[in-house]
Amino acid sequence: MQRILVTGAAGQIGSELTPALRERHGSTSVIASDLRAPAAGSLLSSGPFETLDVRDRSRLQALVNEHRIDTIYHLAAILSATGEANPQLAWDVNIAGLVNVLEIARSSGVRRVFCPSSIAVFGPETPRDPAPQLTVLRPSTIYGLTKVTGELLGDYYVQRYGLDVRGLRYPGIISSETLPGGGTTDYAVDIFYQAILTGRYTCFVRPNTVLPMMYMPDCIRATLALMDADASRLTRHCDYNVAGLSFSAAQLAEEIGKHIREFVCAYEPDFRQAIADSWPQSLDDGRARTDWDWRPSFDLSSMTADMIRRLQPRLAAQA
Repeated sequence: MQRILVTGAAGQIGSELTPALRERHGSTSVIASDLRAPAAGSLLSSGPFETLDVRDRSRLQALVNEHRIDTIYHLAAILSATGEANPQLAWDVNIAGLVNVLEIARSSGVRRVFCPSSIAVFGPETPRDPAPQLTVLRPSTIYGLTKVTGELLGDYYVQRYGLDVRGLRYPGIISSETLPGGGTTDYAVDIFYQAILTGRYTCFVRPNTVLPMMYMPDCIRATLALMDADASRLTRHCDYNVAGLSFSAAQLAEEIGKHIREFVCAYEPDFRQAIADSWPQSLDDGRARTDWDWRPSFDLSSMTADMIRRLQPRLAAQA
């Protein structure tokens, strides 16, 4: 039986990945951790929770020892827009935290580490449609810089120490359960809430801005599939491109309008537009498809319909 630690468990991905892991492995076998406990919800009621700042190596070591951890899903990170507001904090959390996880995993007998990367590793010099698996990585944000460093660190620990480190380059993640936390692709979640609540949304990127995205159910499936994959099949370690769907802001607004007829979207690009412009429009995920049989389940139409189906009754109850 695996003994799993999830860092950043209260974040957008962690809050849904943790319950999925508990369903698989048992509630007491998956330890959720974050900088502070969420106010309420299934993360606290469904299993153990520990407070953890990933920069605190002694605390992290104590949790690994106490709970006999053999697998770590390291999700704690400062995201792109938040990172630009505080680059020093982004470097400290994203790099010092990762080094702590890798060092403790190496020295404590942890079997496997998942450390996600991001499309933020790409930059203006990367081919945009699609971004290849192997390509130039010269990001223009501190978040992207930390993710490139994280990919290289993970690969180093694989080659130098034989630690099984795996990671995906997540596109923008769209979730019906949790609001995002400071990313450039946040508009693709916010727009649903505002469309349902007010019938209007002001988007912070241009209408023709196309970015790679992924619906959360596909994100969870991809993460678990990579961690389940036979190591002998893997030709990459910490940097698999993984694609879901690509669309422009206007295409998303149009799709929402098919369900909410009165919806109106305006566009007022801010500093996040420059970040979006440095990222690709789509990803070549052929290596993931070959190595561990990745296939997304949702397209723009099915994702939009499912988001609205899930959100409308919940938001109506809160009104």
